[in-house]
Amino acid sequence: MTVHERVAAARHRLGAAGIGAAEAAASARLLAEHILGWDTTHYLVSGNDPEPPDFVAPYDAAVARRAAREPSAYITGRQEFWGLSFDVTPAVLIPRSETELIVEGVLDIFGARRQDELMIADVCTGCGNLAIALASELPNASFIATDISDDALTVARRNAERLGTAERVQFVCTHVLDGIDGQFDAIVANPPYVRAGDGPALQPEVRDHEPGVALYGGPAGTELVAAVIEQAVQRLQPEGWLLFEFGFGQEVAIETMIQATPGLTLREFRRDLQGLARTAICRRA
Repeated sequence: MTVHERVAAARHRLGAAGIGAAEAAASARLLAEHILGWDTTHYLVSGNDPEPPDFVAPYDAAVARRAAREPSAYITGRQEFWGLSFDVTPAVLIPRSETELIVEGVLDIFGARRQDELMIADVCTGCGNLAIALASELPNASFIATDISDDALTVARRNAERLGTAERVQFVCTHVLDGIDGQFDAIVANPPYVRAGDGPALQPEVRDHEPGVALYGGPAGTELVAAVIEQAVQRLQPEGWLLFEFGFGQEVAIETMIQATPGLTLREFRRDLQGLARTAICRRA
């Protein structure tokens, strides 16, 4: 059997497990590349070759895990974000492409100041993807990245070391910015924002595998967002910026919270590829 034939069989198995056709195809190929140590070009060029004898058993095991709805990122231990490869474990939320809207927003704001010695906070850092991606683009900026999970911070520190940003990113275990001194030019956050009662409706990959502490934001889903907004007003420099992600359908609640917060102005919502508002960009007066 060729590699492509083995992957095609895996694709059908994943589809039978309830995974959509596009995701099943992507997962089957990604797991094969991971087991073989190939990039996509190598896979496309050599996929019609006979499969190596040491490929079948580990690949079938990986496909079985994916068929049980474990996310591919936890099986491979890696997820790409902003062109960087991040270590991920079940202790951290898997980075999503829509969170790159925050990186884009920060770079748009500080486009002419990319060489400045900025001070930026990353709240609910998880695997460190926001702080590290921004550190890769802002060479003289310093970061404080916080999370309430020690296990998540272990993963984040490992990513910072591997991706060469550890000297400029300080990781602190705390709630939001509790106990953190100093003022910030920008605060970014991807806080938990799923309503506590919405868990059963989530995809099995999310509901059964990703950490609840990184998913659920309280009964309304916006309790952690409210804490970020409250602390940001106190911790931003004058004319500093707050950028944070929020959930589908929460934009009215977010706008109301910001309007009720003296000293903070909503500048815009940024939308994902489906046209849904997902990122708020605010400025301190």
